[in-house]
Amino acid sequence: MLRLAAILFSIIATTLAGTAVIAALSAGYDTLVPILIAAAAGLLAAFPVTWLVARAIYAES
Repeated sequence: MLRLAAILFSIIATTLAGTAVIAALSAGYDTLVPILIAAAAGLLAAFPVTWLVARAIYAES
């Protein structure tokens, strides 16, 4: 399951970090610090999401 989670993390982390950065830019935060905070928040949010998705996929197979 760790290999599946690693592959999923690479996809989920970039998606969530990118979405958070776009949300920050849309909200008008266009300096470096808010963008980095948004990217870090997306990265941290990816850990539990990856675990839940990997567990759901692994349980079905």
